[in-house]
Amino acid sequence: MAMNQYSMGPMAGQDVYRQNAAQTASPGQLTLMLYNGCLKFIKQGRQGIEGKDVQLKNENLKKAQNIISELMVTLKVEDETTRNMLRLYDYIKHQLVQANVHNSLEALDEAEKYVTQFRDTWKEVIQSERKRQHGQS
Repeated sequence: MAMNQYSMGPMAGQDVYRQNAAQTASPGQLTLMLYNGCLKFIKQGRQGIEGKDVQLKNENLKKAQNIISELMVTLKVEDETTRNMLRLYDYIKHQLVQANVHNSLEALDEAEKYVTQFRDTWKEVIQSERKRQHGQS
């Protein structure tokens, strides 16, 4: 019996939705999705530290580190602003490693603070750009 989109379980449907969202997103939206994913993994890593679940902590903080690495390698470093962004990404990644190795909630808080600031700023940029493109001010 062949599987179709209607015979998949609910989780498979969510995966298809996420995949379609990622494939049709603008570069700005993809960056926002990366920041949101990083924050999700930081939250799950925090649950691992607090619950003394080494596997949960390690898996999720590594995923957060991988997202920051991806943001670093795709950043076009062209001026002082982007050089500063790269340095901040490097600092965030270092804090995530420290949180993972030393179960440091302080380091995790620091990383989360900066990722949240990047995400919120990026979200504002996307909204402003959207308004500009649609002739709204």
